[in-house]
Amino acid sequence: MRTWISIICAGVLALAGALSASAQSIYDFTVKAQDGSTISLSEYKGKVLLIVNTATECGFTPQYKELEALYRKFQDKGLVILDFPCNQFGAQAPGSDAEIHEFCTGKYAISFPQFAKIDVNGPDAAPLFTWLKSRQGFKGFGNGPKAQAMAKFLSQQDPDYQKNPDIKWNFTKFLVDREGNVTTRFEPTQSMKFVESVVGSKLF
Repeated sequence: MRTWISIICAGVLALAGALSASAQSIYDFTVKAQDGSTISLSEYKGKVLLIVNTATECGFTPQYKELEALYRKFQDKGLVILDFPCNQFGAQAPGSDAEIHEFCTGKYAISFPQFAKIDVNGPDAAPLFTWLKSRQGFKGFGNGPKAQAMAKFLSQQDPDYQKNPDIKWNFTKFLVDREGNVTTRFEPTQSMKFVESVVGSKLF
């Protein structure tokens, strides 16, 4: 029985990997909405996308306020923020999809699309994030106290953490231009002012 289960699991993982590898465009992917329905990212063709993995109990959670401000500022110019809650980092997104959405709308009044909770690393990683990581790998946390603290923390967990493209923590962001190209990866330690400046350059 275990042998067959192992074979089936391996097959599923191989299929997921193959789907990610074969995807030629971000618009080839589908994602799950909070209500369980399936949404094709082709609906966002021609938009500038900022794709974020988030958590509700993280030190970076106040970035929700800045993300909402960014969205309101540039929504009319074609920006869409896609929010994917993830519980993989410190178990800091423990609630259900409905609870997470209630928290985010109640405390931060977010109005950008928020999807079902996913994994972004490991064997169950969403194919979208596997693909995003293949387009923009990890390049460092930058400078400053937060960057240094994050680098120290992760190096204690895994001295080789810099050598793979995995998402390192909550509120990692990927910027996708109007043609569907993944142009920039922002680590959570990068300032939202910097994020705003780069996003703005893609809109005008």
